[in-house]
Amino acid sequence: MKEYLHKTIPNLKPFDYARHHDDLFINQQWVLVNGISKKKSIYTFRKDNILEISRKQSIIETSWTIDIQNVFSIETEDGLITVKAYFKDDDVLVLNHQNKKEFALFINTANYDEDVNSIEDVQAFLKEKYKQKVANLIYGHEFYYIEKSEEFGPFTVEELEEKAKKEEISMYCFVRDINENDYSKRLRIYDLIKEL
Repeated sequence: MKEYLHKTIPNLKPFDYARHHDDLFINQQWVLVNGISKKKSIYTFRKDNILEISRKQSIIETSWTIDIQNVFSIETEDGLITVKAYFKDDDVLVLNHQNKKEFALFINTANYDEDVNSIEDVQAFLKEKYKQKVANLIYGHEFYYIEKSEEFGPFTVEELEEKAKKEEISMYCFVRDINENDYSKRLRIYDLIKEL
């Protein structure tokens, strides 16, 4: 079952109590993505093992526990289920059912200004989140560029943008990250600037 999950959602990190429990898990409002178009559910795991499930104007209180192997037992409307928790990143939580080939995907929208009520809203949230993540990675990072078979650099994106604005280099020069060996990704200065 674990292989199925990791093929569906790659690069998951297992729940780490010390790292995730207090800062990323407890008292966060996790929006359940599964079935969001039918009904929006928000799960809040409280410290005293209370699980609050909010739907429209009703709140259901149930319980959850975690064992030493980081396996969660959660009381749901369908009975007691056991799940393993994984984080895709700080705002994406996956609970993998231990007895079925099923998982629940949650997003934490605490740092997002828009309401998330549909699959389209989830897509917009993820697009904005990863666009911001890419922009954060690009800022301050350095790249080489190649022009007329000669390599120059490294330069930050801001420096490359300035050179392109002054028409010292073409916006369509290929660039490579300082950690890459070649230009096989076919990334251009234009592509970097577009992500900022």
